[in-house]
Amino acid sequence: MTYRRFGYGLLLCALGVALAVVATAPGGASSAGAAIQSGDDMLGGAGFAFDPYWPKPLPDNWTLGNVVGVAVDSRDHIWIVHRSGSLNQQERGADADPPLAECCRPAPPVIEFNQEGDVVQAWGGPSHDYEWPQSEHGIFIDHLDNVWLAGSGGNDSQILKFTRHGRFLLQIGAQGQGQGSNDLANFGQPAEIDVDPETNEVYIADGYGNRRVAVFDADSGEYRRHWGAYGNAPTDDAYTYDPDAPLSQQFGRPVHCATLSADGLVYVCDRVNDRIQVFQRDGTFLDEVLIAPRTLDFGSAFDVDFSPDPEQRYLYNIDGMNQKVWIISREDLSIVDSFGFGGHRAGGFTAAHSLAVDSGGNIYVGETLEGKRVQRFVRQ
Repeated sequence: MTYRRFGYGLLLCALGVALAVVATAPGGASSAGAAIQSGDDMLGGAGFAFDPYWPKPLPDNWTLGNVVGVAVDSRDHIWIVHRSGSLNQQERGADADPPLAECCRPAPPVIEFNQEGDVVQAWGGPSHDYEWPQSEHGIFIDHLDNVWLAGSGGNDSQILKFTRHGRFLLQIGAQGQGQGSNDLANFGQPAEIDVDPETNEVYIADGYGNRRVAVFDADSGEYRRHWGAYGNAPTDDAYTYDPDAPLSQQFGRPVHCATLSADGLVYVCDRVNDRIQVFQRDGTFLDEVLIAPRTLDFGSAFDVDFSPDPEQRYLYNIDGMNQKVWIISREDLSIVDSFGFGGHRAGGFTAAHSLAVDSGGNIYVGETLEGKRVQRFVRQ
């Protein structure tokens, strides 16, 4: 059992990734699409360039609220879920009755983009057929192109499954019915979802109210198993993260992601505890890595995805407090690089929240709170 505390210092990649150098325009100013250049192994090195042309302007005078989920499907299309209700009066002036201004209207909550940045379709919202989340949070597209959604509102204790065109398929749990971290039927403000194509089981990072990973059958919705940090039975005891205290034997709140690798390992974002824990499918604890462990408040482990090589050699973690992407070797969980900076400037991060990687290794980052956008970083 290995414990690692890396802090903010970066380790050089054992594969020989060179030190990152920021490409600048003549005269020393950063160019509009400046890449952070690195060594020959661009899967691991921070060799990514911000793409200022993706996505294209939204149609129909739409604008985005808090972007709280990003996913990539089998077509290499990019999906987001955002909170249209987070837009203030000035941001939705055209939607008022009577209109306050020419701009703008809330976009539908679920949006599918193609690689060119065009909107392919958009849908979602309340219906009598299911209980739409009070506060949207998390999206996943499974191996059959079904769309899974979670919600972190105060009464959200359900997850939803739809076809890619928005036809309702399944609800697991019932709104307002959560009974804590050992509930076998409901959730507690679930944050994120993943589906195992081999076992057809859905893994839920559960979440903002509860402190566990929960696993259910992806078709029937039947309960399978759940666990807490280190594979322990979860509790709902009050807890505050202290970077100088012994490592907590329980997850903090929120448990922000539960993401499966191609070889069947489960990577869990224990956000407030500044760590990512690794498990087997049955909840057996394998290893963990601490990310900037003196990060307080929101924490540093928000969401993860993998490099697209067959071995998935690298794990990418979006850190919404330090506003960067950490690049981690899956072999030994060493931090090999990072990129990103804070701020509202294009290419920077404001409340970076969600991350997904397409088959070309391009990274998509969704931003919540005042960020309210999704950005693409192209692998060089």
